[in-house]
Amino acid sequence: MLINRFLFVITILWGVSISASEKLGEAIKDIDANVIFMRHALAPGYGDPDNFNINDCSTQRNLSSVGIHQSKVIGQAILSEGIKFDEILSSEWCRCKDTAINLELGNWTEFSGLNSFFEGHANRIKTLKLLNEKLDSIKDKKLVLMITHQVVISSVTGKFVDSGGIVLYNSRTGKSKHYLIKSL
Repeated sequence: MLINRFLFVITILWGVSISASEKLGEAIKDIDANVIFMRHALAPGYGDPDNFNINDCSTQRNLSSVGIHQSKVIGQAILSEGIKFDEILSSEWCRCKDTAINLELGNWTEFSGLNSFFEGHANRIKTLKLLNEKLDSIKDKKLVLMITHQVVISSVTGKFVDSGGIVLYNSRTGKSKHYLIKSL
């Protein structure tokens, strides 16, 4: 426990990135993933404030400086492997859009099928319907990055991830796999 805390502090101070032992490209091939779900980077707190407004970032839980750094490290790790996305989609929440910006992986688009329904700010049924339609439309040999929230990722894959966590997903078979890019 003490060693983990020490490594966490060292990682933050020096921006060290420790990647998983399996290369991301290998992990993608392992399950023939065509989607990478990523939970937004570190945005301290729980849920969103009572005065939440999707059009006003000041009313939302946002990325901390550590979350911004985390996004950049994850983006650099992905780029270093030469992974390219055919499409990058983000929830309309500011913490997801800021993650997309700081990943620096290319152009991205807001997609309401990735919005959080955790506290009822988005309708769960409508959100998952949009997302499932999108997942069904992804053609072979395409790779899509989806920046979203824990509740969305776990609803589709059954997996739980920390901030900045990644789940590789094959939308044709339903197979999923955790992948870790250590960034904190």
